[in-house]
Amino acid sequence: MNVLNEENLFAQLKQEEPNLLDSLKKLVRIPSVLTEDKTPYPFGAPIQEALETTVRLCEELGFRVYIDPDGYYGYAEIGEGNEMVGVLGHLDVVPPGSLENWETHPFEPVMKTGKMYGRGTQDDKGPTLAALFAAKALMNMGVTFPKRLRFIFGTDEETLWRCMNKYTQQEEMPSYGFVPDSSFPLTYAEKGLLQLQLEADNETALSIEGGSAFNAVPDSIVYQGEDQELLVDALQELSFPFEEAENGVKILGKSAHAQVTEQGINAISLLAIALHHIGKSTKSIDFIANEIGEDPYATSIFGNCEDEVSGKLKCNIGMIDIGQRETISIDIRIPVTVDKEEVVQSLINVADNYSLHYKEVDWLKSIYIPKDHFIVKNLMEVYQEETGDTVSEPISAGGATYARAIENAVAFGAVFPNRPKVEHRPNEYIDLTDLFSAMKIYAKAIYQLTR
Repeated sequence: MNVLNEENLFAQLKQEEPNLLDSLKKLVRIPSVLTEDKTPYPFGAPIQEALETTVRLCEELGFRVYIDPDGYYGYAEIGEGNEMVGVLGHLDVVPPGSLENWETHPFEPVMKTGKMYGRGTQDDKGPTLAALFAAKALMNMGVTFPKRLRFIFGTDEETLWRCMNKYTQQEEMPSYGFVPDSSFPLTYAEKGLLQLQLEADNETALSIEGGSAFNAVPDSIVYQGEDQELLVDALQELSFPFEEAENGVKILGKSAHAQVTEQGINAISLLAIALHHIGKSTKSIDFIANEIGEDPYATSIFGNCEDEVSGKLKCNIGMIDIGQRETISIDIRIPVTVDKEEVVQSLINVADNYSLHYKEVDWLKSIYIPKDHFIVKNLMEVYQEETGDTVSEPISAGGATYARAIENAVAFGAVFPNRPKVEHRPNEYIDLTDLFSAMKIYAKAIYQLTR
């Protein structure tokens, strides 16, 4: 790769570390969860505040900036030339879930044991700012950018990607780039992401509501209704964790990102199984208890659905709402070589047995960038040179990143091999040593890609 003055780069990166931390604290304090409020902003006032705060920071750092008048996205750019390199990050976060599972407040950043705790520290405010301040360190060195470098800030990544849909309709697209929203060394394949709802009229008196997002394994759900004592007996018999709640029973699961559904315990599934066990029946309850149960792969519906590149299909019940209508909100991660329509038809065939109707909410096609592609080879070279890690291979993942939004892009960090991924979980944090290491890798990557 091109020669870069290591000593000067290290000095400039060290100088920017306190600024990175201060900026990250400000962003974490903004609870940028999708909000339906009376403001004119598409995703609510908190997300708009996060977007405006980030764009204003970029302007102060010396970037040319733009913010979409409708509030869907913003970007910051430096450099010259016809060709553009993109770095894409998102400013929205998933809901924190039950606050009692947090040791500190999710939107009040806390520094302890070499980590910063708070929602968004790992996903994706911390890595996005690390890449931004990496570019700032290069700017401080007087590095010029013969290709334009554009940071693109999305605001709806955790839900429906309406931000990137709007960006691609209205703006110039990068020729290639990376997304600091996954793991090192890099992610070259991402499963197809299908979000859907199964719906029906509720013909019973049962009423249940729980879960917070399609892509988060629900860590708890409260049942308030008839036969609570019978439910408690069933939970004990099934060895499902629970606790008494105000006027109800709280079933306890374990949160996880939907891309690693098997690492969580789905509280909605546990409740459905227990209710079915005591004879409580609705279309949704019966479907979940009979067809999915505790199986994160939904094998009874999809069979052994997997491929060599990206592994098994993952199925997560993220939310349930049983009122006048029954609605199950489901997130499915489809292996990159598997046909989406086959998966959908398998689900429809089973759902029809319960008079549940399929409604597609969102679909993000899979990506697969071969390992000999220039972006993979360049970023692997940067990663290996900086870390000395020549063992770790490019990986495939079930997560959906903005790498799908542009051509010739991969997810690149910021979680290092053998480090825990705590995104979407209580007590989310970023390890500061790793954050600063990622910043140095991003600086070298940006330098290399803009040459």
